[in-house]
Amino acid sequence: MRGPEQLGPYTLCQPEGVFPLGEDALALGGFATVKRGWRVCDLGTGSGCLLLLLAGREEELRLSGVDRDPAAAQAARDNLARNGLSGEIWTGDWRAVPFAPGSFDLVISNPPYYARGSGGDGGPARMEGEEDGLAPLCRAAARLLRNGGKFALCFRPERLAGLFAALEGSGLEPKRLQFAAHRPDCPPRLALVEAVRQGRPGLEVLPVRYRNTL
Repeated sequence: MRGPEQLGPYTLCQPEGVFPLGEDALALGGFATVKRGWRVCDLGTGSGCLLLLLAGREEELRLSGVDRDPAAAQAARDNLARNGLSGEIWTGDWRAVPFAPGSFDLVISNPPYYARGSGGDGGPARMEGEEDGLAPLCRAAARLLRNGGKFALCFRPERLAGLFAALEGSGLEPKRLQFAAHRPDCPPRLALVEAVRQGRPGLEVLPVRYRNTL
């Protein structure tokens, strides 16, 4: 068990073998639009860190999550219960989630970044497979969102063209984009994107986030 992390008013416990909290999740948790009382679903929830981050920003959220790893799904359930939060965590593939279509205001995801065979680093947990690639992820998010609902995720900057194509192919219009970098003299290492289901065209590009602002 890794040491607990304090996320605002909540404490995150991270069992060994479950993908650890990183700067990407912290950045995404602060970037996503969320409003009081919203229904939120985290695809690939891991330990539930994004759910805790969002719950720390807004009250009375209705929290749900999906993870195909039973250990990760149980860690998310435990973290919600430990912090006095209610929610539903489903174990399985996000292509087959049991939640009703259009039942969420926000879908959020910190997905695998690297295409199969690309040689990207980060280990197997960061390498997408057939079941958790871009197209299935975007289709799942679009199915779960109400019209006007938001899909927020983080991804690799060099794969933005493919991400935007997958979003638009699923009826999700990219509306907000922010790059994150370690320092002003470093290239961006992360892209934060928010799309709207059946949204109108028009992309807002926000100022770059640097490491000390994550």
